[in-house]
Amino acid sequence: MEIIEQLSQTALGKIFLSGAVVNFFLVIIGTLLGLLFKKGIPEKIRQALMTGMAFCVLYIGITGLFEKGANILVMIVCFALGGLLGELIDLDKRVNNLGIWIENKFSKKSDTKIAEGFVAATLLFCVGAMTIVGSIDSGISGDNSTLYSKSVIDCVAAAALTSSMGIGVIFASVSTLVIEGGLTLLATVISPILTDYIIAQMSVIGSLLIIGLALNMLKITKIKVMNFVPAILLPIILCIF
Repeated sequence: MEIIEQLSQTALGKIFLSGAVVNFFLVIIGTLLGLLFKKGIPEKIRQALMTGMAFCVLYIGITGLFEKGANILVMIVCFALGGLLGELIDLDKRVNNLGIWIENKFSKKSDTKIAEGFVAATLLFCVGAMTIVGSIDSGISGDNSTLYSKSVIDCVAAAALTSSMGIGVIFASVSTLVIEGGLTLLATVISPILTDYIIAQMSVIGSLLIIGLALNMLKITKIKVMNFVPAILLPIILCIF
């Protein structure tokens, strides 16, 4: 018990004992449940589930916009610079290529949608306000309550997405672990400079990206949401300097 307590005080220990690990396993469980019930669900019902999921994602994004202290000027600069950086790196293409590689590696069927499921689930599980705030709380104070709540939501979301998009969703569990674990570690290291103001900007930017994902899921837009993900981290730099 003493060893566990000592481990929990270290940076890596905060990751291994954090909500990121719980989230990782619950995404896998949700995916397996989605696969279990997928065969018995008609395509029309699956499409309805996907649309319903998109509306829920839209709601999550909208509710995350009402953070106190959000600065529109900071957000404009972050989206402009983050979008430019994302386009230069072409993050969307790189993540999609990773999804396609996974699809080619694990499936011989051309219609499995593994890449699509991986990318959509990664965005849904990794860029929202709960991811940012929860990981930061976990890293700074060891409070995992937000990530635990998010884990339950992601479990349900993973089941719904898997019923429509297939096995690709399960690979987003790794993305979730890496990103939430990385943010937890980052928060541990830079906790002296992470103010409530900076966290508010990061949360609102993440929520706007979630709205963009929801619009894509509803087939209203074809936004390369992943290319704007760098904008989430830019408030740390802008608000310091």
